[in-house]
Parts: sequence; structure tokens; C-alpha cells
Amino acid sequence: MRLKDKVAVVTGASSDIGISIVQRFVEEGAKVVLLGRKLETLKMAQSTVKNQDAAASIQCDITNESQVLKTVEQIISNYGRIDVLINSAGAINDPVHFHEMPESEITKLININMLGTFKMTKAVLPSMREKKSGCIINLGSISSERAIPRVHLAVYSATKAAISMFTKSIAIEYARSNVRCNCINPGIINSGMIKPYLDDPKARKVLEDRLPLNRIGEPVDVANAAVYFASDEANWITGAILNVDGGKTASEG
Repeated sequence: MRLKDKVAVVTGASSDIGISIVQRFVEEGAKVVLLGRKLETLKMAQSTVKNQDAAASIQCDITNESQVLKTVEQIISNYGRIDVLINSAGAINDPVHFHEMPESEITKLININMLGTFKMTKAVLPSMREKKSGCIINLGSISSERAIPRVHLAVYSATKAAISMFTKSIAIEYARSNVRCNCINPGIINSGMIKPYLDDPKARKVLEDRLPLNRIGEPVDVANAAVYFASDEANWITGAILNVDGGKTASEG
């Protein structure tokens, strides 16, 4: 088991990717705490884990600093430490022109994608520094590197670009404390808003034909990358941005 006895915290744990990360981490021997805004959906996600004793759910709004601090304190009190933080929580908007986006939608994306990641990271760092050990994994997007014609995601893309730079900065700032920070940039994954679109065989084929590996990614593809970054196999890797995208960015830049 590659993550035996490690204590991992997964935000956005009830999402398709979040659930897959939780499942893979438990399979690899980790104890996993699922975080999200709705306890009911977290419990449903937790029910998919084979070893129920290895998972726990805590309701937490990552945009609320007091909730974040209280939750992290509770986890450390229960488990003694946090070895791995996976900042998986995220939001995306319907593709609309930037000038048509409501201010509330812009604020929502910034609060969840950026500030939520900042708050969670800030909360776990003191304990990781004290123990001279820790791993932080951020979930970005290939949209942080490229704009897609006719798919209007300016704010979403900007927040994910910020996460890439945040990852590198945290990696260097806390390297002497043996705290590693890496980022996974998923491409087109069979999850979230895109799932109904993929139910249309013609639409799915259009997307698959644009991917060098000729298939849509699955949540487990992202989860497997997270397992690697969290494992001791990656103990000399920090500040890395890993595109899990079937070759999309390599082929279109």
C-alpha cells in the first residue's frame, strides 16, 4: 500500500473527481477526511468507500475562514496530523461572454477556486511545518494554459492559472520545511457539467477525435496522479504541474 496510514484531507470530496480520489486513497491505505458544504452528499460519497472505517465526513465551507480553521483543528485533534491536503473543490461557470457574467458569478469562482484553496492551504501549513512533513496537491485545469475558441471561460481560466503559480510559490517557500506542493491539471474528464454532453455519442466522438489518446479521461485518471504525488515515490517532486489530459496540451499548446 503506497499511502499506508497517511492522513489525507480531500475538499470537494462529493464531486466525481473527489469521490475517485477518496476511493483510491483508501485503497492505498490512507485515512481520508472528506470535506464539503453538504453533509448529506458527503455521506453518500463516503458510502462508496469499501473500508468505511478509513473515511470520515465533515461539513465545511472552504470559503469561510473560521470554519476552515475549526475543521483543520478538529482533524488534527482526531488524527494527530494531516499528511496530505488535496484541494479538489472547484467551480466552473456556464460558458458566457465575460461582459455578460454577473458579478456574483465572478466572485463565486474567485472565492471557491482561489480563496478556498488559499484558506485550506494556510490552515494546514503550521502543522506540516512543525512536523517537517507534508504534501499539498492542488487541482487546476488545462484551461490555465490555453484559451478555447468559442468556449468562454475567462474567469475560470484565470483562477486556475493563479493556482498554478500558487503551487510553485508554496512549493519553494516551504521546501525547507519538507512540505511539497504540486498541481494536477485535468483535461476533458467524464465528470461534472460535461457528463450530460458525453451522453450524446456524436458529441462524445467529436471530443475523442481531438484527443491524441482518443478517449475521454475518467476521474480515476486524476485520482491515480494524486496517489503518485502523495506517495513516497514522489518525495523529490515539488512545484510540478502535471497535465492529465490525454495529450491535449502537447498537441495544441
